This record gives sequence, structure tokens and C-alpha cells, in this order.
Amino acid sequence: MPMRKLALITGASSGIGREIARLAAADGYDLVVAADEPIVDAAAGLCGQGIEVQTVEADLATPAGVEKLLAAASGRQIDVLVANAGHGLGRGFLNQDVAEWRHVIDTNITGTLLLLQPVLKQMVTRGEGKVLITGSIAGHLAGSFQAVYNGTKAFVDSFAAAIGNELKDSGVTITCLKPGATETNFFARAGMLDTKVGQAKKDDAADVAVTGWVAMKNGEHSVVHGLKNKAQVLASGVLSEAATAEMHRKQAEPGSAGKH
Repeated sequence: MPMRKLALITGASSGIGREIARLAAADGYDLVVAADEPIVDAAAGLCGQGIEVQTVEADLATPAGVEKLLAAASGRQIDVLVANAGHGLGRGFLNQDVAEWRHVIDTNITGTLLLLQPVLKQMVTRGEGKVLITGSIAGHLAGSFQAVYNGTKAFVDSFAAAIGNELKDSGVTITCLKPGATETNFFARAGMLDTKVGQAKKDDAADVAVTGWVAMKNGEHSVVHGLKNKAQVLASGVLSEAATAEMHRKQAEPGSAGKH
């Protein structure tokens, strides 16, 4: 009996990552799911589908955390990698602790690259594999009061497109999922519940996950979830960075939830 395929999914304790894990389980993948917080409850609902689920609690902002996650695959071939782990951080840059903004950069950029490189090398060697990277429409916008986060997503969006092009003849596909504001724990963890965007109605994480999962299976280079988000991306290509920064300020400035 052939061994089931394996999907490794980060940021899987809640939100988009957990929903993608459910889709992978429904498609018959064994799972290695990871987060920087306890993940047992999130994984419990996946185990009854005749697949193996392994959970890893690790800080993927660190080389040790990434190594711990890769070791959990126990040398198995990783057929699908979903690099979804990420952190946000609200408030003005001058009011953020150095440790906080460095952790955002190390999680969203450094940890993502530390995970991608070894997995991609294995995929390219055998000439097949699929990768889904969670970027954001934030990467298209100058993010006042979320400046470091949006900057990291600009990097991720660009990097995903670049390596996708580098590997275009390898049999390996890179898909960048670009959601907008989504109903997850993101805004609470980023300290943004008092902002207009923090209080606004958001996209459903399950819907966003389907958009990304289907695009990855189809080998698409990138996908923006939702018409409103697509319109924002189009507008960002026309407006100046100063204009998008002012637009973002109205949504993300602390206390903006009470402003009209």
C-alpha cells in the first residue's frame, strides 16, 4: 500500500492555517501542523479522517524552531508546504518595542525563508511539489500604524513571485495567497482591536483557505481573495505610497474604531 502524501502547514492553530489543514485532511494528506502556541485542540478534529496528524509547537522565528519542525517530518517526503505562519503588530513604530518588531520580521521573513529553502531543494531534486505562501494585500499598501508588518508582507509577496519564476521549469509550483482583513486571532494578537479595521466585518477564514488551496492545486502564481481586496490591489498600483499610507492610517490608527 503506497504511503499517503504529506502536507506540512505552519500557523495552523487557528484561522487560515487551521482551515487549510482541514482541506488537506479532506484530500487525504497526512499532516504535520505547527504553531507557536498549543495546537492539540486544533488538530483533534483532523484525526478522525483516516490520516496521521502530528503537531509541533515551535517558534518559527528561530532557526531552532524551524529545525524542530523539519525534524518532525521524520525524513518523509513533503509533498505540500503551506508557509502560513505570520505575526502582525499594530501601533506607531516609535511605540513598538524592538523585540516585538524584530519578532515580526523574524517570523514573517526569516523563519519563512529558513523553512522554504531546504524543503524546496528536496522538491526540486525530485521534480515535484507544491508550496502555498501566505502573503497579503498589505504588501501592496504603505501600512501606517502597521508599518513593519506591511513591509514584511511586501517582501513575502515579492519573494514568492521571484522564486516562483526561478523554479518555473522545475516541476515545483509556488502560489502566494493574498488575503485582506480576515476573521482570525490576528488583530487581537497585533493589539489592533481598537482600530477601525479591527472592528470591521472581515472575510471568513474558511473561504480564504479554499481560495488559497484551490489556487495552489492549480499551480497559480498568486491569488487575491475577494473582489474588494482585488480592487484595493488595483488601486494601489495607481495611487502614490503617500496616498495609500493615508488610507491605511484611517483604518489602522489606534482609536480609529470610534471615528467616522
